Amino acid sequence: MSRVSYTKPSVGELEAEYVMDAVRHGWGARCYEYIERFERSFADHVGASHAIATSSCTGALHLGMAALGIGPGDEVILGNSNWIASVAPIRHLGATPVFVDVLPDTWCLDPARVAAAITPRTKAILAVHLYGNLCDMDALLALGRAHGIAVIEDAAEAIGSQWQGRAAGSMGAFGAFSFHGTKTMTTGEGGMFVTCDPELYERVLTLSNHGRARDSSRQFWPDELGFKYKMSNVQAAIGCAQVERVGELIARKREIFQRYVEAFAPFSQLRMNPEPAGGRNGYWMPTVVFDASTGITRTHLQQAFERADIDARVFFWPLTALPMFEQVEADTPVAFELSQRGFNLPSYHDMSQADQQRVIDVVLSLMGHAK
Repeated sequence: MSRVSYTKPSVGELEAEYVMDAVRHGWGARCYEYIERFERSFADHVGASHAIATSSCTGALHLGMAALGIGPGDEVILGNSNWIASVAPIRHLGATPVFVDVLPDTWCLDPARVAAAITPRTKAILAVHLYGNLCDMDALLALGRAHGIAVIEDAAEAIGSQWQGRAAGSMGAFGAFSFHGTKTMTTGEGGMFVTCDPELYERVLTLSNHGRARDSSRQFWPDELGFKYKMSNVQAAIGCAQVERVGELIARKREIFQRYVEAFAPFSQLRMNPEPAGGRNGYWMPTVVFDASTGITRTHLQQAFERADIDARVFFWPLTALPMFEQVEADTPVAFELSQRGFNLPSYHDMSQADQQRVIDVVLSLMGHAK
């Protein structure tokens, strides 16, 4: 038996056709054709007014935060259950991350903890839609309005997720998406900044082009020091094909997730990604959290999956468990408990039923030996 991969992209003939066109013709005056097409089509997909393709979701977050004026002396609130890419731009800009706990069911920001952490220095709330799960955007947006602070959506993992009919990433001051090779939609590496705020869009557009405003009358004249986070035309060509297939890609994620749910239904000691009432989870990464009563830990899970030659992954470590943040005080027991008993299950477009059954069998075997 071959090793079951953690995740793999779904790319085919349409992607190859667009890439070859970009390789043959996408130069000189046509060097931005696929980029601009990708930006328009992705903005339409999520219901945003504006989009800027970037080299990564981290780059999109960095640009958007810089455009909001986040810097030294400012605080940004975010959940302690996150990948480091969410917090890195805050530190790069000289601002202070404030880590709060997450909810035990959604694994996303606890609005009550956010409210308690707001100070006069709070500049933004970073709502990370973890593993496709959705933050309580109604509560977070209400907090943002009440205190006059921006709500930013890190939707890197939430393509296909919707809150009350609105796409993840389209509701805050801006949203940031990832097209890394592990994601539901991919360009290999890459990201997207989206917003419905025309002024913020223009500000990010300028910053993303080394500080050169697009209406400048002088060539090679930056008005300020900006950034270089552009996506290539070839990458964008892949993205154009992926947007055309995005409905199919999301549907397959949901199909795989549902099979896991059905297999684990008899066990109340297992929790998986929730779907909000009136919303939709894109289920980028099917994740199972074992109740403490089972006695099953991260170590047990890693060993069991490795024996079965399956590339499953651990839940994100709390950010304050990492060396660069271990001196930061944060009362986040839920985040630490999740990291001890949560595991990401393999999920990719072409996953066979036999390979998914191998994953299911490992979990069932563990439950058979649980306390």
